[in-house]
Amino acid sequence: MAQGFFPFQYEVEKKSGGMTALAGLPAYMEFAHIMGLGRMISRNVTARQGNQGWTDEQMVMSLVLLNLAGGDCVEDLRVLEGDEGLCRVLREVENYGRTRGEKRALRRRWRKERTRTAPSPTAVREYLAEFHDREQECLRQPHSAFIPEPTEALGGLVKTNGEFVAAVQRHSPESTATLDMDATLSETHKNEALYCYKHYKAYQPLNFYWAEQGLVLLSEFRDGNVPANFDLLRPFKEALALVPHGVKQACLRSDAAGYQEDLLKYCAEGKNERFGVIEFAVGVGVTQAFKGSVVEVSESGWQPLYRMVDGKRRATGQEYAEVCFVPNWVGCTKHGPTYRYLAVREPLEQQMLPGMDEQLSFPFPTMDWGQVKYKVTGIVTNREIPGDEVIWWYRERCGKSEEAHSIMKEDLAGGKFPSGLFGANAAWWQVMILAFNLNEAMKRLVLGGEWVSKRLKAIRFWLINVPGRVLAHARGLIIRLVGGHPSNEILLGARGRILSLCRSG
Repeated sequence: MAQGFFPFQYEVEKKSGGMTALAGLPAYMEFAHIMGLGRMISRNVTARQGNQGWTDEQMVMSLVLLNLAGGDCVEDLRVLEGDEGLCRVLREVENYGRTRGEKRALRRRWRKERTRTAPSPTAVREYLAEFHDREQECLRQPHSAFIPEPTEALGGLVKTNGEFVAAVQRHSPESTATLDMDATLSETHKNEALYCYKHYKAYQPLNFYWAEQGLVLLSEFRDGNVPANFDLLRPFKEALALVPHGVKQACLRSDAAGYQEDLLKYCAEGKNERFGVIEFAVGVGVTQAFKGSVVEVSESGWQPLYRMVDGKRRATGQEYAEVCFVPNWVGCTKHGPTYRYLAVREPLEQQMLPGMDEQLSFPFPTMDWGQVKYKVTGIVTNREIPGDEVIWWYRERCGKSEEAHSIMKEDLAGGKFPSGLFGANAAWWQVMILAFNLNEAMKRLVLGGEWVSKRLKAIRFWLINVPGRVLAHARGLIIRLVGGHPSNEILLGARGRILSLCRSG
């Protein structure tokens, strides 16, 4: 009997024979091992109490691999467990590098013979619940912003991420850490979630993205009702504390949510013991007071803003000017820091007809100069470089850090949460951050070239979701790839570079 319209049939193999649909994933496992990620998890994460069942390392690494493979919910672990070839590799490498005593202790965690390679969805849900603190939930006040204190286990995940970033820094050192601070909304339909300012239920993590390394240095999980400008100095200090050794200068970029007096003064007055003055560029809300100062700028004070394209200056249609704006909190001291305010204006492509202003509203601030309506934005900085360079440096954050948010929620599992418990979802998010950084480090340290700019979707298509057969040979395993596949040479080259990292690290 025909199965469908076309002349082919599906048949199920009676024996799997070690087949895998994820032949490229073991390269990520090897890279994570070389970077010491498993040891970092074992050292820092303490959600598992006692010596029975799955370890923290097994739990977290299973979820990291799930993210990389494309799974976005705990039920997708069934797909990993059903991949017989991948499971053979996982079982083989799980004991690699362990002493005889460590192997024996790992076996003794199971009263009966272990039958699974990856934890079950039920076991993962129970594990994630260990990161939730019910006592903190009792401190919540209705209709007010609240950030629960992280549990020791959740703090361990954050510390693990910091150590992994430090490991990347050792292999690819950078002297500057430009931190792009931004919150992102991740919509959810969990009953326990709270409404965000866009009037839907969401969580709103605050992220610090290290631009030079392309990694997330710190991510603080928050409820959707927590304003983006709420309590920023504390997590910024925590992010600075995670900046690895070898970095000489720290910088900050943020949208207008970062326009907070305590944060800007902390940076400008050099209150950080390690970095001193922290250069910044932060968006400014275009208030009536700011508009009043912009109006006072003469036409000769506006300069055209050019973009460099292939070594040539190209007009953008925008203009910028230095604005003499001094808010009350700045004060006027002889030896105090300097806060420079810049305004950027851009004429609207289609001007309004007379009388239309009262009927239309714009999602951005506007001002009128004569008969022309302009879109206006503001920036505050303490950098002593030309204004146009400040503007382009400030705008660089919109390219990569916001792309990172898209990867977290669309390419990885940050857009779908497993529980109604805040702590469980916070742990799920932190594991996703580990997977994000592992992939970014893999691209930069191992794959290189054009792969650095590729999204995870392309990497899965080319490298991870590659068919293969896993065979036992000479007390080891062989992952046999399909002959002539364009990814074979890339995977073999990647393993060679991973080996080089091991020898150099």
